[in-house]
Amino acid sequence: MSATPVLLAVGHGTRDPAGVATIRALLDRVRALRPWLHVAECFAEICAPSLEDAVAGLTGPAVAVPLMLGRGYHSLVDIPGRVGPDVVVTRPLGPHALLARALADRLRATPPADAVVLGAAGTSDPSGIADVRSAARMLGRYLGRPVAHGFAASAEPSLPEVVGALRRRGARRVVVASYLLAPGFFHRRILDCGANAVSPPIGVHDALAALILRRYDEAAAAYGRAGEAPQKAISRA
Repeated sequence: MSATPVLLAVGHGTRDPAGVATIRALLDRVRALRPWLHVAECFAEICAPSLEDAVAGLTGPAVAVPLMLGRGYHSLVDIPGRVGPDVVVTRPLGPHALLARALADRLRATPPADAVVLGAAGTSDPSGIADVRSAARMLGRYLGRPVAHGFAASAEPSLPEVVGALRRRGARRVVVASYLLAPGFFHRRILDCGANAVSPPIGVHDALAALILRRYDEAAAAYGRAGEAPQKAISRA
């Protein structure tokens, strides 16, 4: 039996100290849910420790969990290309029903709405755009109402356009569910989209912490089969 792999959580990285603090507090929640598991942190860019420094400090196998809400360059190309042969890279966190639950909780901090929009950061990857559409459908099923989606940058439809279109169709109160893990540049862009209210980023939430552990467990199972070498990355579906 191999040693229990380290959970290496890979954040995107931000210059906003509140965003970094939120990611670290989220990982503290993960540690609280599973105190016997070694949970390490690093960032794909901007922040320290870097992914390379974190991997260099490993003394055994690890499972890298991209703290990203959908497929894109970092989760599909960048992170798998920067880790060593003893590190498995999981699929990104979303879309997932646990995220819909967390988003619904954050929406409770906003006033009643005629229309709800899922506001995402944006991506140039078609699979990432599809993931946001799926996440909006999941949130809609959870809320029992239609949920549109829009992007703060780098993809269509743009969030201000979606908010404006809903107003033209008669929605007086439009609320955006911030589909982000932590505050930072993209949350500020979402705040400026013209909606009546914007929910806080998902942040520190038990459902999100449980999802990080679920992604870890999906990949760590490979280490439990004697004699089986881990793959570089698991399914990206």
